[in-house]
Amino acid sequence: MDTIVIQVDETKQLTRIKKELASYQMSSSNPYVVFAAKKEGVSVLIYTSGKVVFQGKNPQPLVKTLGFSVVKNEEKTSSISNQNLAMIGSDEVGNGSYFGGITVVASFVDPKDHPFLKELGVNDSKTLTDRKIREIAPLLQEKIAHKSLLLPPSKYNEVVGKGLKHNAVSVKVALHNQAIYLLLQQGVSPKKIVIDAFTSQKNYESYVKKEKNHFSNPLTFEEKAEGKFLAVAVSSIIARYLFLKNLDELGQTVGFSLPSGAGSKADDVASQIIKKHGLTTLAKLAKLHFKNTEKAKKLLNF
Repeated sequence: MDTIVIQVDETKQLTRIKKELASYQMSSSNPYVVFAAKKEGVSVLIYTSGKVVFQGKNPQPLVKTLGFSVVKNEEKTSSISNQNLAMIGSDEVGNGSYFGGITVVASFVDPKDHPFLKELGVNDSKTLTDRKIREIAPLLQEKIAHKSLLLPPSKYNEVVGKGLKHNAVSVKVALHNQAIYLLLQQGVSPKKIVIDAFTSQKNYESYVKKEKNHFSNPLTFEEKAEGKFLAVAVSSIIARYLFLKNLDELGQTVGFSLPSGAGSKADDVASQIIKKHGLTTLAKLAKLHFKNTEKAKKLLNF
């Protein structure tokens, strides 16, 4: 499947596309897609940002029919190094957030995927707005081979903490190892596997010995790898998207908007949840060993 992304800034052009594809219109569950259609096996998605995405076996003819030129995008610049290797990159999101669980994603990126990723504006998720992440992550999920794991707060509180199976580092080792293992089981053949370094390689290797599943591929640990390798950047974006989605879903169960992070806002929301629903419910939404729990209790004189 090929993908062509075009940024359209003129409302007239967008209106023309919608008009010409009106009879081929289809529904889309993505809240940032304002129009979706499928013609001749090519899906056309128009986003709120004005970006138009063509996906299909041969989208070029339809792109040209709609009046756009197909420009080679290999020369586009990126802050991420162009690693000309088939690579798995792994990253996690949620470790520093009181509410929500931990999401780990391992993604396989081949050099042939680079033009598509750069055209989408793939970069370290920390440099992208949540709106941008919610917009492009579904496209990445569809196009790029990946494996995602979510450890929800309820399970996190059962396995992480004093006297329990894991600490805050070993649980991430387990998740990264399992995500990469499962992705390799899908048959991908990376020349390199990079993990965004959250601990030393020595610590990682010590913890991973306790895991059930293992693989022989060597690992590379890089600090801030999401800003250096496209494979890690893809994982960073998908992981952030899944974390935010889960945060939304958890909040809906209790009628609160759950903030990301571990600041004073998290203390305030946690105190309101304790007051209305009790600590048992909070344990399903937050990582209880964080200091925020005690801070929330103090706000209530608990």
